Amino acid sequence: MMHAPAPFDPAAHGWKILHWHEDGFPTLVGPFWSKKDGDGWVYGLVAEPRHGNTHGIVHGGMLVTFLDQILGVTCWTAANKAPVVTIQLNTHFVSGAKAGEFLEARAEAVRATRSVVFVRGQLTVGERIVATADGVWKRLGAP
Repeated sequence: MMHAPAPFDPAAHGWKILHWHEDGFPTLVGPFWSKKDGDGWVYGLVAEPRHGNTHGIVHGGMLVTFLDQILGVTCWTAANKAPVVTIQLNTHFVSGAKAGEFLEARAEAVRATRSVVFVRGQLTVGERIVATADGVWKRLGAP
């Protein structure tokens, strides 16, 4: 009898659970994890069966939700931690992810103006690219 590999344990590999939200939509899909990566951060998510679609892969809406959170926090940081909201998010699905896999997200602010922040990022499982995204976030209260 073959045993399934043990699920990835982010905490055992130096990852910390993010506590950005105590309520609201993000709490329904996490937990999200983070880890320092050089001068920046990398974010993680253990794909669970509840994240899947009828094809046995992580639902595209879940991938977009994860990207929206990670690109959003990247814009928030670029906006000196001022509130920001998504006004455009373009996503490109490259390959599928399955329950049990650990998704990693990296993002970078491309440009920050007085009113918007431009950002791009990608989701990977190991070396495999799962999705890429770019978008624009509005600085709340900005002209």
